[in-house]
Amino acid sequence: MRLWIILAGLNGLMGVAMSALGAHAFPGNLTAQGWASLGAQFQLIHAVALLAGERMAWSVLLFNLGIAAFCGSLYLKAFGLADWLPGLVTPAGGMCLMAGWLTMAVYGLKKR
Repeated sequence: MRLWIILAGLNGLMGVAMSALGAHAFPGNLTAQGWASLGAQFQLIHAVALLAGERMAWSVLLFNLGIAAFCGSLYLKAFGLADWLPGLVTPAGGMCLMAGWLTMAVYGLKKR
């Protein structure tokens, strides 16, 4: 079971990081619908990850912060309401999501 937790954490971390890389490598390719879909996709993935968080309080906290900041800012962007957001909200939310996955992997490494 520990191996699965470690692999889930590392794959989640890598998935969020690669998504960010792709978004920054190809800027301007997303429409309003694309921003909303991306936000919903990340929210749904991390909602499922929250189910594993019963014993991983730090991951749960970081996932919730990341969902609020990252997904919330993408929703606002999709609806043209992101102008008032500080520029670091989206990246900070993404970092919270990645940190949540990393803490999950570290949890799997701990001896119990």
